[in-house]
Amino acid sequence: MDPVSRNLASEDMQPQAGDEAVADLKTQLGDMQIGGGGDILVDDYDPVDEKPNVAIITPDESTDEPLEPLADDYQAIRERYLPLLPDLETEYEAEHTWHIENYRGMTRKERGPKFDCGGHPWFNAEESDWGFTRFAELRKLFATQWGGSGRPMVEDDAVNVTAYMRIYKDPTGVLWHNFINYNSKKETGMVGLKNQGATCYLNSLLQSLYFTNAFRKAVYQIPTEKETERKNSAWALQRLFYLLQTNDDAVATQELTASFGWETKQIFEQQDVQELSRILMERMEERMKGTEAENVLPKMFVGKTKTYLSCINVDYESSRIEDFWDIQLNVSGNRNLDDSFKDYIQMETLDGENKYFAEGYGLQDAKKGVIFESFPQVLHLQLKRFDFDINREATMKINDRYEFPEVFDAAPYLSESADKSEPWIYKLHGVLVHSGDVNAGHYYAFFKPTSTGHFYKFDDDKVTRATLKEALEENFGGDYANLANGNIGPIGVRNPYTRTLSTKRSMSAYMLVYIRQSREESILVDVNEDDAPAHLARQLNEERAAQEKRRRDKEEQHLYLPVGVVTEENFKSHQGFDLTNWESDSDSPSSPQVFRVLRASTVGDFTKKVAETMQLPPDHIRLWAMVNRQNKTTRPDQPLPDLNMSMDEACTKFNSRDKPFRLWVETASALEDGKAVWANMQPLPGISPPVLVFLKYFNTEAQTLKGVGHIFMRKNSKVSEMNPVIQHLMGWSSSEKSLSTSSTFSSSSNLMSASSLALYEEIKHSMIEPMKPKSTLQQAEIQDGDIVCFQKTLSEREASAIAQTGGYTDAREFYDYLLNRIIVKFLPKFATDHDEESFTLALSRRMSYDQFSAKVGEHLKIDPTHLRFTTILASSGKPKAPVRRNQGLNLSQILLPQMNAYNNSQRPDALSYEILEMSISELETKRNLKINWITEGITKEETFDVLVPKNGFIEDLVPGLQKKANLPDEVARYVRIFEVHGSKIIRELGHDYSVPSISEFTNLYAEVIPEEERTLGVNESVITAFQFDKEPSKAHGLPFKFVVKPGEPFKRTKERISRRIGIKGKQFDKIKFAVMQRSSFSKPTYLDDDDELSAMTRTTDDLLGLDHVNKSRTQGGKGDSIFIRA
Repeated sequence: MDPVSRNLASEDMQPQAGDEAVADLKTQLGDMQIGGGGDILVDDYDPVDEKPNVAIITPDESTDEPLEPLADDYQAIRERYLPLLPDLETEYEAEHTWHIENYRGMTRKERGPKFDCGGHPWFNAEESDWGFTRFAELRKLFATQWGGSGRPMVEDDAVNVTAYMRIYKDPTGVLWHNFINYNSKKETGMVGLKNQGATCYLNSLLQSLYFTNAFRKAVYQIPTEKETERKNSAWALQRLFYLLQTNDDAVATQELTASFGWETKQIFEQQDVQELSRILMERMEERMKGTEAENVLPKMFVGKTKTYLSCINVDYESSRIEDFWDIQLNVSGNRNLDDSFKDYIQMETLDGENKYFAEGYGLQDAKKGVIFESFPQVLHLQLKRFDFDINREATMKINDRYEFPEVFDAAPYLSESADKSEPWIYKLHGVLVHSGDVNAGHYYAFFKPTSTGHFYKFDDDKVTRATLKEALEENFGGDYANLANGNIGPIGVRNPYTRTLSTKRSMSAYMLVYIRQSREESILVDVNEDDAPAHLARQLNEERAAQEKRRRDKEEQHLYLPVGVVTEENFKSHQGFDLTNWESDSDSPSSPQVFRVLRASTVGDFTKKVAETMQLPPDHIRLWAMVNRQNKTTRPDQPLPDLNMSMDEACTKFNSRDKPFRLWVETASALEDGKAVWANMQPLPGISPPVLVFLKYFNTEAQTLKGVGHIFMRKNSKVSEMNPVIQHLMGWSSSEKSLSTSSTFSSSSNLMSASSLALYEEIKHSMIEPMKPKSTLQQAEIQDGDIVCFQKTLSEREASAIAQTGGYTDAREFYDYLLNRIIVKFLPKFATDHDEESFTLALSRRMSYDQFSAKVGEHLKIDPTHLRFTTILASSGKPKAPVRRNQGLNLSQILLPQMNAYNNSQRPDALSYEILEMSISELETKRNLKINWITEGITKEETFDVLVPKNGFIEDLVPGLQKKANLPDEVARYVRIFEVHGSKIIRELGHDYSVPSISEFTNLYAEVIPEEERTLGVNESVITAFQFDKEPSKAHGLPFKFVVKPGEPFKRTKERISRRIGIKGKQFDKIKFAVMQRSSFSKPTYLDDDDELSAMTRTTDDLLGLDHVNKSRTQGGKGDSIFIRA
């Protein structure tokens, strides 16, 4: 019997030419395992792929079931399982049948014969799996019947596997691309943006602004040459745009987000794109003032709406014109863009109980609504894909189908009085897409860079050509199409970001960018490199050159050897341990110099190079190899003997493995006939070899410890024999006053006696030992490179005088100070413009509170008991916590608490200070209250720290505030103190309110009670007002109290509100006013000019709300967390 054919239909793709053409049976039929003895196993598979149990419904006899085509009827199989895609043009078609015999005898992995389609081999080894969704179970292949056909699939141990192939013409070039080594710049001429973690939403917005060429050109016109720093967001945006324009690879956004002031928290949060866009526009508009680009952004992005209330039966209308930068359109309940615009401008009729009170006409039927007066050249439409679900009490994503056109006419949404002399036709420029749900997802975008070009997909760092269907229809949302090959089943498709199944598309447009067709040429104007500021190219070229140099140096690093060199001058300038500080990176005279030397060069070549830098003949210097001793010191050990030796050999022979190669330069101190004379380091018969000794002088008067040079001494010399050598080196003669009564002078040498000096050996940092004068250097274990410190001996009177000034009288004490020395920066707690108020002091870690406080007081010329110190946060540089005066703690424990030494949030090298009006002991009886002083309406706010008795009352706070704010007595008597939480007034604190009742987290505010509130008229009342952004729950800014006058039209009330809060002009005109109840925060009732506030507020629970955009967002919770540093 003929074997039964098994048909595998798939939409296959164009392969890479030259790849091996094989069909992997394991890939085609699933992950198979064939065991011994004829057992057939099936690997585990995802249970999601299983079809759920369904009810079997017997159709009517009249129903005609389509017959299953025969396996060898290739055309019928193709028509049923491989329907044509209407949007793509077929280039080639083919089918290929693999005749398999001896099925059970096959190995675990078999490859089928080669077959071609369109002149290319299929399948290839790299791309053998194209994502098949249905597989045959092995246990069913050998069943007695397959699919009700009455015959098994594998019959007589044979089966046919047929692959159907259709190759479409690819309009994008990436339809079947595997994106291995994909180059966006090469394929599209454009590059993407790197994702920092969760900044895909930012990348989409930045690409939108970048491809709005007129915006890019305007940003380039902002002068930034003198402000090229990370905090300058305009400069960072210019650099980003320039890199997108010139780079060959994807561009990073770290510089831009750093200029915003963002930290890790903001980087890993997906923010509101509309809010971010508005803030970024505002920042750029501020930077464009006074430049060529001034007013460019409003002309490009700002349109106008008219909010109106028009009476039906009388000639009366109240309206106001407002600017908008973007339009928020409802998606829920609307099928397309036209429905949303009609919903936006839908008119509401006020009749019956809702009649409108028109001044001069009484209650009237009226029409209320919003109409557009004009649209901007670049129209940003925000589609409200995310909305609050009342039933679920959570924000949900709306995945309903919502269509938007490639071209639309905005004229029907304009008012009758709008200027229609020019067509209001808009063309789609960009589609910003979100895939996922409200909790997890991904952002990408489609843009059409030129008016006549194609759409491109910008997915972070990858840019690809896209079809019109990909940009439009596939982002409408709605249900997936139920494809003929069964890819979309009843359980839906798994979302790659949420890992959930859904029958609705998770990818949908949330923002659309349209450009007015008549202004397209000016908006999509060509932007060349010449349009960018010249300093951008210069800076980037310098950075690239430096980067290239670093790369080249890294590649050639194995050819070079870093060599550290210390000279006699470095040693003489150094105050500290050893000959120098090898970790120093400063340009001080004590810092050693590091040379980059070719390993193959000779010691003689390097000697010439060093001599040249010292401006000496090469034969006047000698290089000594330095060794790292076990006591963690680095000292010269022996001269480099062979000038012809390579530097690599010298490093290997004289240096420890994996340690830096360091040299000391000895300069000749004696010359004979112009030639240097060096000490002979080789031992001679009967004469002990010389020892190289370095000398340091501890000057008790200047409190310094510095090198003075080096000497050579015989090992059998006594320690006391070093004294005359030292005195000669220092130039001390008998004319200098003796510092010890026992000091005598040699008449022959005219120098001080041995008892005038005290000598110490610097063994290691923590071991400074006195030297015995009668011991020999050999007995003292002195060897080459050892350091001897000397000081003049002091009388008791002289030692006492130095100690009284806080100085050290013994070299060992000074060494201990150096060992525990720390440079501490002191900053004023309250910032000022005077840099001199910040200073640094070298202190000891062992100092007590009183000791370092005395040092600071001495520097500031302030009584140290009137100084208070505060630790500083490492992250922000702001004061953290006051330092308590505890004698049991030293400076080290204050700066770096032991309990948190490995995860310390405070700076270990800085303290802030404040000068108190009272002593610390008196201060301990006080409590500090932070109070915010409000002036100029509510537009100016100052924060004061006021000290009050711990058990006092609010009346004790007022005198301190009066002094801080410089208030006259007649004003101070009207000061009001109130508590604010969440930008709302909680309570007013009377003068008898106790201080202990105020928690440390209470926000206190103070203001002078306005005169009209102090002189309330008959039936006048006071209402609490607060500010919010669209929703009452999004309160911001400062609350205040306001006088309500009976019968006053709200138009006049607004004038008083303007004076009360200190805001006027265009900024005030943008504010909408509403009344609501404090307890329920019901839907705000917005007020019109003819309303009466007194009539709208009936209870003391009513609040007056000021609805306007929050321009001073902080790093608070989600929704209010977007901010860009000004």
